[in-house]
Amino acid sequence: MGADAAWFTEADVVTAVDLPAAVAAVRAVLQLEHEGCARTLPKTAVGWGDGDTLHALGGVSEGLGLVGTKTWTHTSGGATPLLVLWDAATGDLQAIVEAFALGQLRTASVSAVATDVLARPDAAVFAMVGTGKQALAQVAAVISQRPIREVRVFSPTASNRAEFSARLRDHVGDVDVVDCPDVASAVAPAHVITTATRSRQALLELDMIGDDVHVNALGAITPDRRELGDSLVAGAHALVSDSPAIAKSLSADLADVEEPVSLAQVVADGWTRTGPGPTVFKAMGLGLADIAVGAAVLDSSPARGGGRPISATHRAAPRLFNPITGGSP
Repeated sequence: MGADAAWFTEADVVTAVDLPAAVAAVRAVLQLEHEGCARTLPKTAVGWGDGDTLHALGGVSEGLGLVGTKTWTHTSGGATPLLVLWDAATGDLQAIVEAFALGQLRTASVSAVATDVLARPDAAVFAMVGTGKQALAQVAAVISQRPIREVRVFSPTASNRAEFSARLRDHVGDVDVVDCPDVASAVAPAHVITTATRSRQALLELDMIGDDVHVNALGAITPDRRELGDSLVAGAHALVSDSPAIAKSLSADLADVEEPVSLAQVVADGWTRTGPGPTVFKAMGLGLADIAVGAAVLDSSPARGGGRPISATHRAAPRLFNPITGGSP
C-alpha cells in the first residue's frame, strides 16, 4: 500500500497550527464547499447514561486531496477525539491526529469566520456565556475578528466565573474582563454573544439582547439541550449554520423553524444587513473544518518536524473456518 502515515500528538498540532492559520484554512474549505469541491459527512450521535454521547463526523475535499473522519465520546469523565485522514485518490492512510486542541481550533475558527461575516464591524463588547473547555478559544476567535474592548463572562458557578475571568485577563491585555452574576447582565450591553454550555433550558430570549447583536450558539447540539429561546430564533434577521440540515434535525434550538442558511453560502456570497434583528450562527460541528485544520497540520509539519511515523497498513486474511485436524477415515 502507500507510504508510511504519521501520528500527530496534541503537542504536534499546536506547534504546527495557530488560530490565524486555522481560520484561513476553514475559510478556504467553506469556499470549496460552496463550489462543490468539498462535501461534509453529516454528523451523527448516539447517547447513553446521563447525557453521555458518541459523535462522528467527517468530509471529503478533492481540493485538499483528503478524506477524513473524526470521532469521540463526550462523557462526564472527559473526551479523547481522534481525526483520521486518508488520501482522497488512493485511500491510503495519511495521518491519525489527536484532536482535542484541533477541535478547539476548528470550532473557534468556524466561530471566527461567522463573526467576521455577520457581526457589526465596530463590535466592541463581547459576552461569553459558559466557561468550559471551549470558552477560551471562543474568546480568542471573536477578539481576532472585531475590536473588542470588553469581555463579559457568565457561568452559573461563581468559582468557575472567577477562575476563568482571572485566566482570561492573563491573555487579553488591555481588554476589560467583567465577571457577571447572571446571563441577563452579561449579554445586555453586548454586540457579540457566544454560548458554549450544556444547558437543557433556553438561555437567551429576544428581549434580552440588542437589535443588531450577533450570537454564536455552540452548545446545544443534541435534542435534549437548549440555548436559544423561541423568541430569539423567531426574531432573528438571519439564521446561519455550518451544517443546516443537521441543525434542523438534531438541535432543539432550531427544530421549529425553516432550515438555516449555510455558512459556506454566506462566506462565498457575502452578507448585508437589510433590516432589524439579531444574527444567529448555530454551530453543529462541520467535518470539513476538521479536515481543513488537519490538512494544515500535515502541510506545516515537515518544516516543524512534527508527527511520528506509523507503518502503512497491510491486509491479512481473517480466520473463517476451524482448522482441519484429521484426514479421511
